[in-house]
Amino acid sequence: MLVKEYRICMPLTTEEYRVGQLYTISKHSHQESEKGEGVEVVKNEPHEDPVHGPGQFTEKRVHLSSKLPSWARAVTPRIFYITEKAWNYYPYTITADSRSLQCSFLPKFSIYIETKYEDNCGDSENIFHSDKILGDHEVSFLDIAFDEIPERYYRSLEDPRFFSSAKTGRGPLREGWRQHTKPIMCSYKLVSVKFEVWGLQTRVEQFVHKVIRDILLIGHRQAFAWVDEWCGMTMEEVRRYEQETQEATNELIGLVAPAISVSEVGQPAATHS
Repeated sequence: MLVKEYRICMPLTTEEYRVGQLYTISKHSHQESEKGEGVEVVKNEPHEDPVHGPGQFTEKRVHLSSKLPSWARAVTPRIFYITEKAWNYYPYTITADSRSLQCSFLPKFSIYIETKYEDNCGDSENIFHSDKILGDHEVSFLDIAFDEIPERYYRSLEDPRFFSSAKTGRGPLREGWRQHTKPIMCSYKLVSVKFEVWGLQTRVEQFVHKVIRDILLIGHRQAFAWVDEWCGMTMEEVRRYEQETQEATNELIGLVAPAISVSEVGQPAATHS
């Protein structure tokens, strides 16, 4: 199992990012979806947890076939999807629980992500106090302005080095911006990837972490670059936008019969806290 902790700072408050995150995920999913590919939302409903309190549960089917590298497509079905389940008790979330993100043809593959959001520049140590992690794990700071993303995803209008918000006056971000920018918040993400197949374990686990790193950078860059679109929205307004966008995205993807079955599990136990 390969475990890494990613810390991604944003020139926002955690309360602002709560709205911005929902808006960005919905808009990005719709932009990246096409017939038979993309993110299909199966469930998106309120959920009450005895430990974390009120939150939101989502279940998504991520249709991936054409987006895999050639070596991965060679060992997977032509059409398939992965089920992603998430429990959002903002500012704490559980995403892609290792018991729910599993494919029948990859029974020994799992991803587990815990996220916490705080109003600081990423200087909280041992924020997860996780008993699932044995020994030290790597901590990586991701800079939304100066870390590279894949060229095919680069958009100059979404580059924090050049973007300036008309509504908030924030940006562009200069070298060393994390040390002097106010407000500032940090997304702490503890990501565990496990692929217990001899000869492929290291390669697959490292590849998945590379993909997750790129997704985190792109998503956080967009949340900042689109701030003038979602700034000022209430939770009710962004939830309505989310619902409308999800319906449009599902229609765009269309109904695709999966070539494999995906395991179904219940909510993770409260011990995740």
